[in-house]
Amino acid sequence: MDLALLRTFVTVHRAGSFTRAAALLGLSQPAVTSQIRTLERQLGRPLFLRQARGVTPTTIGDELAHKAAPHLDALVEIAESGIAEESSARTLHLAGPPEFTAERALPALTELTGADGQGFTLRASFGTAEETLEGLAAGHHDLAISAARPRGGLLTATALCDEEHVLVASPSWQRKIGATAVRRHGALALEGLPVVEVHESLPLVSRYWASVFDSRPAASGAVVVPDLRAVLACATAGAGFAVLPRYLCESALERRDVVALLEPPVPPLRTYFLVVRTGTLAMPHIARAHEWLLNAGADWC
Repeated sequence: MDLALLRTFVTVHRAGSFTRAAALLGLSQPAVTSQIRTLERQLGRPLFLRQARGVTPTTIGDELAHKAAPHLDALVEIAESGIAEESSARTLHLAGPPEFTAERALPALTELTGADGQGFTLRASFGTAEETLEGLAAGHHDLAISAARPRGGLLTATALCDEEHVLVASPSWQRKIGATAVRRHGALALEGLPVVEVHESLPLVSRYWASVFDSRPAASGAVVVPDLRAVLACATAGAGFAVLPRYLCESALERRDVVALLEPPVPPLRTYFLVVRTGTLAMPHIARAHEWLLNAGADWC
């Protein structure tokens, strides 16, 4: 079987689209389509179901990808070993949510860059869980941090740490509603108050309400900004209440720039996962970064 056909097949499987795979491979879409049809003729079985948007692998396609992908990744590593010999450092491409990646992952990994001649150069990008995992599967990233556990066998996820969420507001809002109002009256104490969030759907507030109050928030976002650090800044300025990761607002809580409106016995948690393409932990720079982050994550829980 032609390895070039397998490489094209795995790229299509990861990208979920002939068009995206063609862009990744530097080929035309007809060339990719032709190669997949050739491989299907050789195997005598269809590998993908064509849909209006992209393709979905058949059962045979999934089985082939799970068997072939790790070996193809290993061959790429061997082929690129000459580059590693010419340069003392490999490049690690990391992706994840902006706040967690910037505040925790990147400071931890920079300790490895250039370390004792065995380090690596680092490139990072931010995105949603969907964008991050799609980019990882397509080969744009080497390592991803995600609050969503990927499905299927092409990506391998390991729990990294749990993130505790805290309901916060400025001291002025606490004085207006009363220091014990939320503890005594629950979500009713917050009705009509402005909310600061990262998205119109209020993902963090909704998760907190479901976990702590067993209800859904009635409010809409007064300020919506797609970065939790900006949410903290707006909450500190008195724009409204917010739900934030404790690690992100801990210093502000200590300074009383914001206060916790409630300390539930069992706080809401969100788990972060460290994700790689299956088989790529055979690459030393990815394995080293993976292990380093897992060790660091033990202190973040």
